[in-house]
Amino acid sequence: MARINTNVASLTAQRGLSRSHQTLNDTLQRLSSGLRINRGADDPAGLIASENLRSEISGINQAIDNSSRASNVIATAEGALSEVAALLLNIKDLVVEAANSGALSPSEIEANQLQVDSAVDSITRISNTTTFAGLKLIDGSLGYITSGVDQGAIKALNLQQVNFGTQSQFPVKIDVVGSARTAELEFRNSAISQSVTLEIAGNGGVDVLSFTSGAAASAIAFAVNRISDSTGVTAEYLNSGTPGSGIVFKSSEYGSRSYVSVRAQAGSFDVVDNNGSTVQRAVGKDVTATVNGALTVGDGRSLKLNTTSLDMELTLDRSFGEGQTEFTVVGGGAMFQLGPKVTTNQQVNVAIQSVAASKLGDDEVGFLNEIVTGGPSSLVAGKSASASSIIEKAISQVAVLRGRLGAFERNTLETNRNSLTVALENVTSSESTIRDADFAKETSELTRAQILTQAGTSVLATANSIPQSVLSLLQG
Repeated sequence: MARINTNVASLTAQRGLSRSHQTLNDTLQRLSSGLRINRGADDPAGLIASENLRSEISGINQAIDNSSRASNVIATAEGALSEVAALLLNIKDLVVEAANSGALSPSEIEANQLQVDSAVDSITRISNTTTFAGLKLIDGSLGYITSGVDQGAIKALNLQQVNFGTQSQFPVKIDVVGSARTAELEFRNSAISQSVTLEIAGNGGVDVLSFTSGAAASAIAFAVNRISDSTGVTAEYLNSGTPGSGIVFKSSEYGSRSYVSVRAQAGSFDVVDNNGSTVQRAVGKDVTATVNGALTVGDGRSLKLNTTSLDMELTLDRSFGEGQTEFTVVGGGAMFQLGPKVTTNQQVNVAIQSVAASKLGDDEVGFLNEIVTGGPSSLVAGKSASASSIIEKAISQVAVLRGRLGAFERNTLETNRNSLTVALENVTSSESTIRDADFAKETSELTRAQILTQAGTSVLATANSIPQSVLSLLQG
């Protein structure tokens, strides 16, 4: 049938041509932008997934940058600590040299003292001036702040890592269920009945003492204490102030690694342990305690705990036996954001202690600032032995701090950066699969859309010319 008012064929051709134009425009947009999804209407679900992945990619990129910056901070601190360690070794040489007083004149010892004073001042200066972008690193600014520490219970405290979580404070409760003990052997007589030669041995070394028949226990104790620095063994009365009660041989240190050995090389000399059994050697006992409910066996009087929430080391006072003590960490530390999300399990909080002269050492051996001129352990005062003990303690502390920071950089920061790099590759690949345009497919679609557009235009022209055939009917 021939109609001129309504050209259905033309409408059909227009609809097809419009769709071809839309397909062509969409394909051109994908090719020009390189994206398969340019707006929400292109793929609503894909857009949501892509935006979530983009957010994760952004966080991972920043976490990688954070890890790199944290490595730079640690490397700066470790470099300064390396200089402190070199100065301490130099001081050690000077102290040992000054101890050779039989070959050095007083003026030479004074010269050594001047060098020691200068080195100690330099250590404190390095501690106060080592910074990274204005952040002081080894002056104690990045150490933890505690409250309620009982000095009568805790002799030394070193907090290395505290995870505060969402709390502003971190309570620490220590319950000592088994106190540390020295190694002990008892001689339960007031005197010896025959001449005897004793080999006294401990962690400090071995020495030999000889006693004649009838020597009192007090005389034996006096002789043992005179050589205690070379044996690590001391002697005291079983009952204070009562020589007739006998004596007890004790190791200078506490714990299972300390021991006392009393052996008769000639003659007879019976010693017993705490249970009354005749033995020649005894060992000490390590402290046993729970820290916030976690059971830990110490080393002598020292307790160590390393959990996800708390990494610390402390030394209990000699007078503290079984019982409880507690304190609170109220702040401090250096917070490093190592993950893409700001959550507790993607953060690490560590401490960097001060290495100033007044902080190196401890209450038992003394502190580094005590070896300078006028100090109680100076070389010019003839205190080379105590100065050496302080230096050895300081060298150990700096070495441990350097090792801990090195382990943090290598095992935490570097591995975190490596794992984040792998995650970034995979997440970026997933986001690209969803959002990026496939140029091979899109060019194919472009060719198809161009052909359809050209064909649609031709068909529309044909459809528009069909009504003109009606004129032939009117002419007839």
